[in-house]
Amino acid sequence: MVSNLERDPDELTCDATPDAAAEGELEVLVLTPREVPLGGPRAMTVRRTLPQRRQSFVGGWCFVDHYGPDDVSETGGMVVPPHPHTGLQTVSWLFSGEIEHRDSVGSHAMVRPGELNLMTAGRGITHSEVSTAATRTLHGVQLWVALPEEHRLVEPGFEHHVPDPVAGDGWTARVFLGTLLGQRSPVSTWSSLLGAELVLEAGTSLSLDVDPDHEHGLLVDSGAVYLGRTALAPGDLGYSAPGTPTLTVRAEETCRLVLLGGTPLGETIVMWWNFVGRSHDDVAAYRANYQAAIGAEEGGDDPAQFALVVGDLDPLPAPALPNARLRPRS
Repeated sequence: MVSNLERDPDELTCDATPDAAAEGELEVLVLTPREVPLGGPRAMTVRRTLPQRRQSFVGGWCFVDHYGPDDVSETGGMVVPPHPHTGLQTVSWLFSGEIEHRDSVGSHAMVRPGELNLMTAGRGITHSEVSTAATRTLHGVQLWVALPEEHRLVEPGFEHHVPDPVAGDGWTARVFLGTLLGQRSPVSTWSSLLGAELVLEAGTSLSLDVDPDHEHGLLVDSGAVYLGRTALAPGDLGYSAPGTPTLTVRAEETCRLVLLGGTPLGETIVMWWNFVGRSHDDVAAYRANYQAAIGAEEGGDDPAQFALVVGDLDPLPAPALPNARLRPRS
């Protein structure tokens, strides 16, 4: 999926309210979403909770988009032409609908509810995402993970995984990355990460043993829920800092949640459009190489960085760089 941070970098401003926690209680920063139209000829609106000025990351997670449920007959669904990525992994997770994925390493796969598609961009990849004709309602999340410095130029790749659900009294979980509730995902990551879908029935309280070295973010898809003593509404992301071995989630209503976690990245990145680099010059070089690869502009020192996607959609040209130098964030 594409980002549109190039249009207005100040869009990173967003309400973020830390809950006043008593001594010994979990302190939660509540991040509220903003609506963002994706780029391309048919814009699709998403709710974006990361990045924000108050919080750039949750572990390596650097980008969280949440969309739907959308009636495809009214919205036109998702039509994202081939576009590039560098220095990150994309995580696609659906609640309903179906998306066709194609990429420049030859992967052709469907994204379906309860199934993980993870794409490693590394040194450079292009891909497209289109909701299928069979899709009536499109609903899910699109997530990015920034690769740490020592691995950010790895070869691109793609993995698909269907996690087995695990259930208890009033709850069901699917762990798609990392370890939780006795489940471990076999999917490869380049930093310590956690990703899981949780469904809780109304009145259920669930205590989760988590890695205290991780920071965590709980994204609410539907329902009213408490993280510790902090109320979260649909669309909110509740952030907790490292140092917590247990997270307690209590559902006031039947709810669906996405729990993200990871060790703090501890690095400064530059993220613009669909590129993650370490400097303005990195990103400018990636843009020049991609534009040369698709024949949109002359130049670029290494157009072969970006192979083309086999398919029937024309590639999406990169926007112009801002007049000012891109600022790093950490």
